[in-house]
Amino acid sequence: MSSTSNLSKNQLRRFPSYLTFLKKCDEAGIKYINSKTISDALELSDEQVRKDLQIISTVSGIPNRGREIKKLIIDVERILGYEETNLAVLVGCGSLGTALLNYKGFLEYGLKIVAGFDSNLEFIGKMINNIPIYDVRRIFMTVPSVKAHIGILCVPNHSAQEVCNRLVDSGIEAIWNFTNVKLKVPHNIIVSDINMASSLAELSHKLYIQKSKEKI
Repeated sequence: MSSTSNLSKNQLRRFPSYLTFLKKCDEAGIKYINSKTISDALELSDEQVRKDLQIISTVSGIPNRGREIKKLIIDVERILGYEETNLAVLVGCGSLGTALLNYKGFLEYGLKIVAGFDSNLEFIGKMINNIPIYDVRRIFMTVPSVKAHIGILCVPNHSAQEVCNRLVDSGIEAIWNFTNVKLKVPHNIIVSDINMASSLAELSHKLYIQKSKEKI
């Protein structure tokens, strides 16, 4: 098995799809699977899937049968960090933040939001999906007590860097950034940017191309 540091961003984006498909197969009682079956189901190239599985699998496939699904699920969950639940806090309980707080599927991906923060009295002191919402000024004292390592940033752009700094100072090690701000963080802090404007631009462009072809 190769080092996990060899995984590209594109590979990491494929593994959640692999995991979802593998779990469906496991629930259906299928015990073994090969790369061709996965690639056909997910509309990927067989070579691509085969290389991905070779990198993360701890056991080799069996000729004419493939890899054992249960072991493959364990390997994929390990590579994605789903083996242990990562605790997170969310800052910014507006429409997007509230939607994320209410989403019940995060546990499947090894993430549990244990606290929310906001400056709006409408949210402070309340519960959203059984998650307590605190005053944003309490980040520094609350994050260590809930033992969270991930901060989810859903605040307005103008306050993103300030809130990011508070999260880092409170002990947060990774930030899931839903703002459009390029955050400045210490080298040891992990940041994953979710740029919805860029995603929408890509989607709109693809739709434009498709409609242009239909007019020809």
